[in-house]
Amino acid sequence: MIVTSAVRHAAAGSAALLFVLPVPAAVASPPAPARVVGEPTPPARQYVDPARLDRRGTQVQRLPGAPAAPSVSALSWVVADASSGEVLAAHDAHRKLPPASTLKALFALTALPHHAPSERHTVADSELTGIGAGSSMVGVKEGYTYKVSDLWNGVFLSSGNDAVHVLASMNGGWESMTRQMQEKARSLGAEDTHVVSPDGYDAPGQVSSAYDLAVFGRAGLQDPDFARYCSTPYAEFPAGSWSYGIANTNRLLTGENGVERYPGLLGIKNGYTSNAGNTLISAARRGDRTLVVSVMNPQEGGGFTVYEEARELLDWGFEAAGRVQPVGSLAPVRAKAAAGSGTRTVSVARQGRGAEAEAPRPAARTVAAPAKKTTEEEASGPSAGLPLTLVGSACVAALALWGWRRRKPADRA
Repeated sequence: MIVTSAVRHAAAGSAALLFVLPVPAAVASPPAPARVVGEPTPPARQYVDPARLDRRGTQVQRLPGAPAAPSVSALSWVVADASSGEVLAAHDAHRKLPPASTLKALFALTALPHHAPSERHTVADSELTGIGAGSSMVGVKEGYTYKVSDLWNGVFLSSGNDAVHVLASMNGGWESMTRQMQEKARSLGAEDTHVVSPDGYDAPGQVSSAYDLAVFGRAGLQDPDFARYCSTPYAEFPAGSWSYGIANTNRLLTGENGVERYPGLLGIKNGYTSNAGNTLISAARRGDRTLVVSVMNPQEGGGFTVYEEARELLDWGFEAAGRVQPVGSLAPVRAKAAAGSGTRTVSVARQGRGAEAEAPRPAARTVAAPAKKTTEEEASGPSAGLPLTLVGSACVAALALWGWRRRKPADRA
């Protein structure tokens, strides 16, 4: 009876344990395949083919009601949104041409961060050697002390190659500055630019493109010092104990020489050499939109045609914005796939790889099914034999208790 009662209690306890224990998963079941679950994403810009700007001719994708792109004579031009970097239209965007003094925009992007505007510098005679014949000058003199801001006014307003030479000397010298500018161009995604002379003076092999110039203009607007200098129409330039006035040679900014000032113009940089012709980077703001336009070497009209063609392109850009699909992006190549097309980089799960996948469509999140456990993990989890073991242990305990009670009277005698 004792044995029967003990077994009954053990069985009842084992049944209770079986009730509360979780049902074990089948150890040998293979892992389920991964499920792809759509992940909500914000509205993405339409995919932009980066190779489109490599094509010859005018590139534009108009939506219904959009105005036709203007027909201008420049060999190369770009109209882009300065905020997003989207290229609204372009003509031979990557054609390599001499940039003239628009290359000073890249010079400023490279050198501006290294010296505070209030810093003073006394010019040495050696810093004014090697300036090309016929260069534009602001009037820097050896032995005079200038604030860095004065020198930058000389660069942006008067396009002074003498000021460029002094600032280049302050930043490692002419050859070092050339290398620094080349590196800066590549870091911005400007692959067409080859720097030989940091001031933009004609030199064999020195080229840029309307695309790269637009990149430099957009980047410059993000630097407060650059933006301030390039939009200054007039300034005083020191000459020892006195000073004289200098005017910005960008006629769209000053409205001089019969060129009407462009409303909302933010400036940037113009240039001219006999080899490059007239070149110009312009930026303007209208409402909450800022556009950047680059124009290289108009083939018609006189020396001021570059301003009128830039005006046409700016007017068109403001009218067409929102009614054209972008044909490219000014963003660096490494960011174009993610920022330009709205795609997102997603890790590939359960592959044992560090690979990443990209696609020009709304991204999906890969949710992997639980992988098969290792032997160690299986051993530490709930086992199918555990309840039976508990029943057996309970029975053994009951038999031991029964035997102890049988022996107890004899032990007392």
